[in-house]
Amino acid sequence: MRGVIGSITAVAPKRGSPDIAWVVLTVAGLLEIVWAFAMKQSEGFSKPGWSAVTIAAMIASFALLSVSMKTLPLGTAYTIWTGIGAVGAFVVGVALLGEPATPMRVTAAVVIVGGLVAMKLSG
Repeated sequence: MRGVIGSITAVAPKRGSPDIAWVVLTVAGLLEIVWAFAMKQSEGFSKPGWSAVTIAAMIASFALLSVSMKTLPLGTAYTIWTGIGAVGAFVVGVALLGEPATPMRVTAAVVIVGGLVAMKLSG
């Protein structure tokens, strides 16, 4: 595990390189979607393979989030990370798991995306 985190921090954005920090943050958010989906597939951590994917993606997601926070403000990084995960999990649920895409749920996702855009533009 130390090797993985060491590798991640080796490519950490330096202060003053926000473009790389945004890429790192985006990957962290995408990994949040992966671990949420894998957790659902693990059926309460009763399936070892899916459980391992969940834990690995969680660790990588948190590590990349922490790396992006070296450059980006806490509130911005955390909001974008959770927003990517929330909207991404919603899309995966609808697309892959057959969850309902009711007008209210879609509206909520659109509002979250609007908030993420506003957060990005404000920084």
